[in-house]
Amino acid sequence: MTEQAANNEAKQGQFGVQRIFVKDASFESPNAPDIFRSQWKPQINMDLNTKSEKLGDDVYEVVLTITVTAKNDDKTAFLVEVQQGGIFKIEGLEGAALHQTIGAFCPNLLFPYAREAIDNMVTKGSFPALMLAPVNFDAIYAQSLQRQQQQQAEGESTH
Repeated sequence: MTEQAANNEAKQGQFGVQRIFVKDASFESPNAPDIFRSQWKPQINMDLNTKSEKLGDDVYEVVLTITVTAKNDDKTAFLVEVQQGGIFKIEGLEGAALHQTIGAFCPNLLFPYAREAIDNMVTKGSFPALMLAPVNFDAIYAQSLQRQQQQQAEGESTH
């Protein structure tokens, strides 16, 4: 590899998945077995959250938490939560590029694993399969960034 090619590769950054794991998972069906007697017309609510932590040089843990609540006739049918974690090696990225990788790209990689874990627990709880729709983590990250900028601007204008 030429020195110029090595410099170009370093400027582009490198990304690697070291491990993907379930950090925590829970399933509750507080109204079973009575909930199975009513017609299944659920209202599904999904909450997403991510957090990250630097573990060492260029190594980061990202945890995607998905909480799904299904209510049927105003009674909770089930509540399922999965914390899907990943350890990522991210080299050569700084500032906004690093934050976007951690805040959008990594959760996007973790989502299919969390979705599968949720579907497995729901079906084992004797409920119909629950395939969550894809999530646009880039858009969520952009909205979060915009909110932070607005809050900073509002904070500066009050001083």
